[in-house]
Amino acid sequence: MEQLTFSKLELNKPFYLGDIILSEQEIMDYAQAFDPLEFHTNKEAAAKSHFKGLVASGSHVFTLIHRTKWIPVFGKTVLAGLEVNNWKFLKPIYPNQKITSTVTITAIKPNTEKHYATVTWFYELKNEQQELLQVLEMIVLHKQ
Repeated sequence: MEQLTFSKLELNKPFYLGDIILSEQEIMDYAQAFDPLEFHTNKEAAAKSHFKGLVASGSHVFTLIHRTKWIPVFGKTVLAGLEVNNWKFLKPIYPNQKITSTVTITAIKPNTEKHYATVTWFYELKNEQQELLQVLEMIVLHKQ
């Protein structure tokens, strides 16, 4: 995907970031480093858990999408991240499950004097049945 400049950002238009699929090993490796709960790191324990199987850490999915899908397109205009709000883990994410990600700009507050804008991004992560898995709002300072 091409890098987008600030002038090409569109309000209320969903932007398809792409799909990801996490393997069991990727889920366990990430969790071992950042979220070492048994239902993320141990298949046998996960099978006996509330989830009835291994599930991805909530932060794993978003950080992977942010790093591999969002930053390559929008990253050159970023001055700073300001907030992450209302991050909701609505359904578990299992290994080998296709996850579709979209992001929509819900607000742009330009500061023409300082040549930046505060942009509110709304992420939606869905499964193949179009059920929401996660949503969150991220507020980022972008140079104009």
